[in-house]
Amino acid sequence: MTARRSGSADLPLHGGRVPRWLGERMTRLGAVVAQAIVLEYGRDEFLRRLAHPFWFQSFGAVMGMDWHSSGITTSVIGALKRGLEPLSGELGLHVCGGRGAHSRKTPHELVAIGERVGFDGEALATASRLVAKVDSAAVQDGFDLYLHGFVVADDGRWVVVQQGMNGDRRQARRYHWLSEGLRSFVEAPHNAIDGEDQGVIVNLTDARAEGSRRGQVDLLTDLGPDRIAREAARIEAAAAPRPLPSQPLLPHLVMPARHDVRAEDIVVRRLHGNLAAAADRGPKDFAALLLVPGVGARTVRALAQVAEVVHGAPYRFSDPARFSLAHGGKDRHPFPVPLKVYDRTIAVMKSAVINAKLGATEELAAIRRLDDEARRLERAARGPSVEALFAAERSASHALGGMSVFGPEPRPDADEGCARHRR
Repeated sequence: MTARRSGSADLPLHGGRVPRWLGERMTRLGAVVAQAIVLEYGRDEFLRRLAHPFWFQSFGAVMGMDWHSSGITTSVIGALKRGLEPLSGELGLHVCGGRGAHSRKTPHELVAIGERVGFDGEALATASRLVAKVDSAAVQDGFDLYLHGFVVADDGRWVVVQQGMNGDRRQARRYHWLSEGLRSFVEAPHNAIDGEDQGVIVNLTDARAEGSRRGQVDLLTDLGPDRIAREAARIEAAAAPRPLPSQPLLPHLVMPARHDVRAEDIVVRRLHGNLAAAADRGPKDFAALLLVPGVGARTVRALAQVAEVVHGAPYRFSDPARFSLAHGGKDRHPFPVPLKVYDRTIAVMKSAVINAKLGATEELAAIRRLDDEARRLERAARGPSVEALFAAERSASHALGGMSVFGPEPRPDADEGCARHRR
């Protein structure tokens, strides 16, 4: 896959911190999903997934983060950095950088890792600085960078995910870079840019701006700053306005500012395919699991969505909100995080990965069949409405260990006044 811009999205800017109980689980689930993808498809494919903005948002949503917000970027990069560090020798993957001060440490981290594993850390440190400079200076779109995550493999291939904010608009924009196929840092280098479409922007990395880049260097060399100012004034007064060249249409994912998940945010036939696959394959492939006390069809439903994150084709991630139905959201949207389901999901995935590394691939194959079955059944599957699913989840939340930033979910028969503050 060549390095190219492939889409955009509007991400509402949210503050706050990920609670420890969720951060620890995100770390474990992120690590085991990465292991599964590397086992099934290889290291390069995992880097390609990270470079896909729709997949990245869905990955964060299946982890129980706020399905629509800019916080997914920070939390996913942080979870991967913590989760993959102990696995770096096994997977040959390293996560550098992060938010704020951590982003500025990226070049030093790359040099240190390069000395340890054998790639040219100095060259990658330069790449890290260039990527940040391009998105902060060459692409002038009104967003100030505050996060820079650099994921590098032992062979020197890498992906960068970085994010900028526009405080006045309360919006964020995420930028994705992929080294595979990258020929130039300054000519059409992005794999994708996420953010609200704000019309025409100054983008000196566009292939059509090559003459402008060259001309700017010539101007500085030949004329000097004083003469440039005089020439600019003369041109502005004399030149007639010209229409800008048309820009190619790109996929644009709009993540709404509202917190609640609605049916319109979800491709319902895909959701019903997930549910039908869990009902169809679960009793056959997870019979032993379903006999464990406290474990049932709800865990298999979550596994069906995790299976799609591992195996799904790119087009299937156009509705990231759907993946919040696996483990809910920390802010109770669409429902509180069911910790018992989340922990069982991690346990099943971890068991499948461990056994696959030992040569017993049956469990990992069963998870793959969930995704295969979902795609096969979604054409004809029928099921409850999105609203009915949310209501059932909220009703069962206490029994499933429901947790949110407001605390544990109360029993359904708890005093209504006591529960109201959690809504």
